[in-house]
Amino acid sequence: MIILSEEGNTTKINTGDLKEGVQNIGPEIRSYLRVLKLARKPTRKEFFMIAKVAAAGIIAIGLFGFFVYFVMDILPKMV
Repeated sequence: MIILSEEGNTTKINTGDLKEGVQNIGPEIRSYLRVLKLARKPTRKEFFMIAKVAAAGIIAIGLFGFFVYFVMDILPKMV
């Protein structure tokens, strides 16, 4: 049994009802819960690898955008 208290109001929740409610959730949401149960915190090495890849992607998109800007705006003025 879980007891929640907020500003003097006490609410009792029967965990049996909670488990029954979770089992009534659709299969799609149950699969989400399964993924969350399997998830874990990345190691320091994994985190830095993900950060490097994300930074490289952001830089690549920025360079591509600058190249398009250069070709469409600045280059025609030079010719």
